[in-house]
Amino acid sequence: MRAKINKLRELITESLRVQLGGDVINYVNVGHALEDACARQNHTIFARRGCGKTLLLHDSGRKLRSDLRAIYLNCEDFKRHTFPNVLIEILSALFKEIESNLPGWFGRKRELRSGIQKIIKRLDSMRQAPDSKTERVRQTASLEVEGVNQGSVGAKGKNFAALFGFSNSRRARDETERVFAEHRKKLQELDLWLPELKKNLREFFALSNNVKGIFLQIDDLYHLKRTDQAFVVDYIHRLCKDLPLFFKIATLRHASTLYADRDGQPIGAQERHDYQPINIDYTFSDFERTRKQNWEILNEYARQAGLTSAELKSLFKGAGFARLVMAGGGVPRDVLSLFLGLLSDTNGEQIGKDEVRRISGSNLERRIEELKQDSQGDEQDTLLRGIYILREFCIDRKTNIFLVPEEMLQRDEAWRNLLNRLLDYRIIHDAGSALTHKSLPGNYRAFAIDIGCYAHLRKMEGRFSEIDVSESGAKDKMRSAPVLDTDKLQKLAAATPADPESALKAEALEH
Repeated sequence: MRAKINKLRELITESLRVQLGGDVINYVNVGHALEDACARQNHTIFARRGCGKTLLLHDSGRKLRSDLRAIYLNCEDFKRHTFPNVLIEILSALFKEIESNLPGWFGRKRELRSGIQKIIKRLDSMRQAPDSKTERVRQTASLEVEGVNQGSVGAKGKNFAALFGFSNSRRARDETERVFAEHRKKLQELDLWLPELKKNLREFFALSNNVKGIFLQIDDLYHLKRTDQAFVVDYIHRLCKDLPLFFKIATLRHASTLYADRDGQPIGAQERHDYQPINIDYTFSDFERTRKQNWEILNEYARQAGLTSAELKSLFKGAGFARLVMAGGGVPRDVLSLFLGLLSDTNGEQIGKDEVRRISGSNLERRIEELKQDSQGDEQDTLLRGIYILREFCIDRKTNIFLVPEEMLQRDEAWRNLLNRLLDYRIIHDAGSALTHKSLPGNYRAFAIDIGCYAHLRKMEGRFSEIDVSESGAKDKMRSAPVLDTDKLQKLAAATPADPESALKAEALEH
């Protein structure tokens, strides 16, 4: 048994981060995501970090039918590039990959290689064009948003947008419009070249006996600057249109701008019109589905390690696995990472609720570091203050679940954006929508704050009332949860400390 567990630990450790060219890892296909990703259709894969977006791209690329090929690009490689150089880099990577595979994909035809090399050379030349003007405009926009943040925090009586400046400043919007205007100018050469570029690609496909379609897999789009994303998607969409080219974009839903309307001109690609969504995220709204998905993933690793399902179940006691899923926010990578930590900490003892709680605090710290790494500099302070506000509210009201009026979310863009971003970073978790309250009118959306936010409360009896989202009666209990409305939000926002991250760490240690 010990040898099997060691093998299980090794398999999970090696697969937590999927690497291009690494060992083959199969995507555990609970729904129809794998079949959809292999279809000749444009798709965008939405999920939080750690849900398997990259794995789905790699595994689907290996399982395409014989006349289809996949080209994989990771936008993290281009996240510090300015526009339109970031688009030029993506196009250059696309054609260099085609060049490296010419004999196998399109045959040994000299005119094909010559045509590809001309395209790559022209892209290299375009890359050398100065790009400083757009960068200056973008920096101005960033500084003005930052100034709104710094000047407003702590000012009582102001609304949430004024307190936090979450891209709601009119000046910031004006600067963003200027950035889009500059982008349109800089795209002119690429736009004029597009018909010729598509003509070349059409000729390549006409000459090929082996390849009848290429999937352009663009991973982690959210790493690109928000003002660049819609333009990159727009050009890729136009490049693919009427060609056997299909894009497969993977990204965080709320950290991405795939479509924008500027001065009546649509830019980007629209969901369900220009691409179909593939949602591989699993939330607390349907906890049993989320638990089942994570169990199937862990059970697959156990099978590869020689463990039976019964032997895997014997590692847990009581509601230990359900609590593990809850602590991981339903995200497979977080669940597996916590499981590895528990295997080391428990020394062969069964994993139960208490063991999971003790390790949850460190998981929250990792998520905050990921947030700081992935988010843009001018929004980090806003996100950290948001974490502080929600944690303070839940600790004060002694609950892990809070309700937000649906009407408030529709009305207040800044508050809605903040909640959505914290959902992406797994600080809070979607626990239900269109809920009614037992004593208040209206409809509400339920959120669960991450277990790591209250893991320091070693004895919760009398100090904290936790709603276990894995229990059958959880939804009914949520209908009595406290409501975080505009007035409460105003007071909490005004009292936020200057350094919320340090305050979060200090308060956790005090308890």
